[in-house]
Amino acid sequence: MRSIWNGAISFGLVSIPIKLVNATENHSISFRQIHTADGGRVRYRKVCELDGEELSTEEIGKAYEDADGSMIPITDADLSSLPLPTAKTIEIVAFVPADTIDPLQMDAAYYLSANGVPAAKPYTLLREALKRSQKVAIAKFALRGRERLGMLRVVDDVIAMHGLLWPDEIRASEDAAPEADVSVREAELDLADALMDTLGEVDMSTLHDDYRAAVEELIAAKADGALPQAQEAPAAKGGKVIDLMAALESSVKAARAARGEAEEGEGEVAEVTELSSRKPRKSASAKKTAAKRAPAAKKTAQTKTAQAKKSTATKKTAESSPKSTGAKKSTATTAKKTAAKKATPKKRASA
Repeated sequence: MRSIWNGAISFGLVSIPIKLVNATENHSISFRQIHTADGGRVRYRKVCELDGEELSTEEIGKAYEDADGSMIPITDADLSSLPLPTAKTIEIVAFVPADTIDPLQMDAAYYLSANGVPAAKPYTLLREALKRSQKVAIAKFALRGRERLGMLRVVDDVIAMHGLLWPDEIRASEDAAPEADVSVREAELDLADALMDTLGEVDMSTLHDDYRAAVEELIAAKADGALPQAQEAPAAKGGKVIDLMAALESSVKAARAARGEAEEGEGEVAEVTELSSRKPRKSASAKKTAAKRAPAAKKTAQTKTAQAKKSTATKKTAESSPKSTGAKKSTATTAKKTAAKKATPKKRASA
């Protein structure tokens, strides 16, 4: 790996010659601008605004633009005359626990490589001291014309340095927080914990850039003269989630399904219901009122049933009564006639 800076680590009175090597690389695919009509490259030319002359790199200098728009020229000689004690030195100023460094301060990462055989001993000493103390070193260094802040830590058997932003370069976070006063229920936290446990951990080395791979395939296809096949956008998953609990339940279910875990028994997740098809819930007072009315309604229903049975019986009696009544009337009439005959005296025959 090519070094981008040579200097030394200043560790008290110990000086460790090192080379600075980029620890990361950018794999993003870059594009050139072209004239779409003929495919010609579009290039930017550095032209002076005053005389319109195109300038070479050697003719271009630096200047600071003042508030009124005037330019204040600053030369490399001006900058080199300024005191910059860390120009060739990574000066360690403190050792602190790693968790005291805010990740927001993290910037570019570098490997510090021992420069030569004499540097091996002090380099190893610093590395092992960092390992045993379980701390990181805070240092100042200068790169590309400006002083920077850095953090040294051990990665495998190498000392790595993370560039850090200065504390005053971190913006305050108050304006980014939600303005509304929101409370979170324990049940929601439990579901969030369940989702975190279900997703589990990941081997970072298995993660890759799917979009970059797709762009590379597209470029290869067009280079071979093939027409790229249009890929459909992934379909939206699920319906509209009506509340946070439903979202968490659905997320846990999807995560478990993705990992092929059984969802039987404990931990079963409810289905997400659409708002339009969901029945309104009864309030507590409505449930109490319904409970009070239930016995009365049951009694009323029993009364109506008894009345219906009595009505049916009466109707049956009424239907059968004409015949029996007629028979009774006929019997009574016959009895009266017989009694009348017996009561009437017979006339005696004359001699």
